[in-house]
Amino acid sequence: MKDEGELIPTRRSLLSRLKNWDDQESWRDFFDTYWRLIFTAARRAGLTEAEAQDVVQETVISVLKSMGNFKYHSTQGSFKSWLLNLTSWRISDQFRKRKPQVEHRRRETSTRTETINKLVDPSLDWQRTWDADWERNLMQAAIDRLKKRVDARAYQIFDLLVFKEWEVSRVARAMRINRAQVYITKHRVSKLLKEEVAQIQKEEQLRAWSVKPATS
Repeated sequence: MKDEGELIPTRRSLLSRLKNWDDQESWRDFFDTYWRLIFTAARRAGLTEAEAQDVVQETVISVLKSMGNFKYHSTQGSFKSWLLNLTSWRISDQFRKRKPQVEHRRRETSTRTETINKLVDPSLDWQRTWDADWERNLMQAAIDRLKKRVDARAYQIFDLLVFKEWEVSRVARAMRINRAQVYITKHRVSKLLKEEVAQIQKEEQLRAWSVKPATS
């Protein structure tokens, strides 16, 4: 299988359809594909779960607002970098919201050690993991699509053999099938996964594009 990092740049067809705010199916597809990535980045930056959920919502809203002037440009910045910037700005927004609380606590306490346990700074550390998180997240999106195409039992066999790396004989015993059926299922599901990956890659040829500049 190809390197997971090359699986999903982003979907040109999807992004084009997102110009229509009423296209709920496209927005649901977009959200399902990217929410984990944004949420993970926010948590890595030091935000709480609730704050990270706000980052997801605000980032998606920022994308939606920027779709109005969508225009493809193959020579300009990548969607991955653009989404990184949007996510970074929304993370910074959450830290700015904390500042009034920090100042209030400083006035109420006589010790400087209680500055909200030193407000976590949204440094570049989480941004350094963005590419790796992007790869894992988008591979998961491909797997999620695969699960909709195969029955639960077939996927379980594939998962045990490929992802959990069980021996064929162990999978056969656990699923009460013979070894030949294990191999056949693996071959069939592997083929479907490759098709799903190829479809996503086909949809996501867009590596570089420009949109209405998002305000930080």
